[in-house]
Amino acid sequence: MTYRILTVCTGNICRSPMAEFQLLAALEEAGLGDRVDVASAGTTSYEEGNPVDPRAGALLREHGMDPSAHRARAVTREELSRADLVLALDHDHVRPLERLAGERLGERIRMLRSFDPQAGEDLGIRDPWYGGDEDFETTYTQVDAALPGLVEHVRGALAAGGHGTAS
Repeated sequence: MTYRILTVCTGNICRSPMAEFQLLAALEEAGLGDRVDVASAGTTSYEEGNPVDPRAGALLREHGMDPSAHRARAVTREELSRADLVLALDHDHVRPLERLAGERLGERIRMLRSFDPQAGEDLGIRDPWYGGDEDFETTYTQVDAALPGLVEHVRGALAAGGHGTAS
């Protein structure tokens, strides 16, 4: 079984690719990389075809990840229907995703920070594109804090065998 995760932000050049690469690294480290597919997309096509934001790319490379092959793209209805878990990076991504899916995604959509027990009430990760390097650091830190809980969630879903689609 392959468990499919989709991280989603607005343009797919900052938050969602950062989350994608950070999650891929965490899943590899946990020994789950071969059982999980992780992708990222945007709720819009504003940045379609563009590489990861240079500030996000520099930060990912600083942590040993290479985002050079990433190209921004918009999420599709088909992709949403195949995803076992859709991770919204901010609150304003949820409704566009449900509109595109044509249904409420229920348990399949979660705010990424909902996996961080210390996140508090506001689970949104603000768009760092408008800020400086410190805003990208904040995004990286917020994603990183959610990874242990997210990896455990995936481990549980895989163990339950009832989630994921046949490869």
